[in-house]
Amino acid sequence: MGHRRLFWGLLIGLALGFLILVAHHDQQAIAGLAIDDFSALVIKVSLLVFLGGAVIALFRHRLSAALEALMFWMLIALVLAAGYTYRHDLQAVADRVMAEIAPGRPAVRGHTVEVVRGRTGEFQITAHVNGARITTVLDTGASAIVLTQEAARAVGLPLEVLNYSVQVETANGRTRAAPVTLDRVAVGSIVERAVPALVAQPGQLKITLLGMSFLNRLESWEVRGDKLVLRGYP
Repeated sequence: MGHRRLFWGLLIGLALGFLILVAHHDQQAIAGLAIDDFSALVIKVSLLVFLGGAVIALFRHRLSAALEALMFWMLIALVLAAGYTYRHDLQAVADRVMAEIAPGRPAVRGHTVEVVRGRTGEFQITAHVNGARITTVLDTGASAIVLTQEAARAVGLPLEVLNYSVQVETANGRTRAAPVTLDRVAVGSIVERAVPALVAQPGQLKITLLGMSFLNRLESWEVRGDKLVLRGYP
């Protein structure tokens, strides 16, 4: 009974160790240990715990049952270790799959973001502007990001004091827009700050345009078939 309690206590402690690793993977150190050293320690302890569990099973049950337990626990240890080691690659694969299923959702790979063309032929891009989730359409003919009234309200701009002093050309003809500066514009892992933008007058725009005031800040951008590839600076 005492050995069993010790085993389960170590197992719970090991699970907590993996949770700490996942929660603090962006930090440089945990409890005074470098993140890589802490990760190696957790993996080594996991192997000892699982081997210890197999030894207990060896003396308490038949040999075949002990071997099955040994293989089972070692497999779990390897899966957990591999999952943690390649967590970023797994996340990248998941993002790509979701981008294919839901066009507009950015697939992130480091400082590169890919967006799949939508059914209408446009690149609808989910952006976060001043913390608000905004659906935009890529428009290389727009000199700046152009927000609809609804989007401007969602990102916290003071609509009542905007000055519609800039002349712009739209599909509906010439109109005026209000110049603003957006604190933060993020598309996937690409984040730009203090981005010039315009706010369209009420009824003049149906969807926010992601224009050149954002694209010009990138290291590069290009269209490859049905994919838009954006590259931010490291």
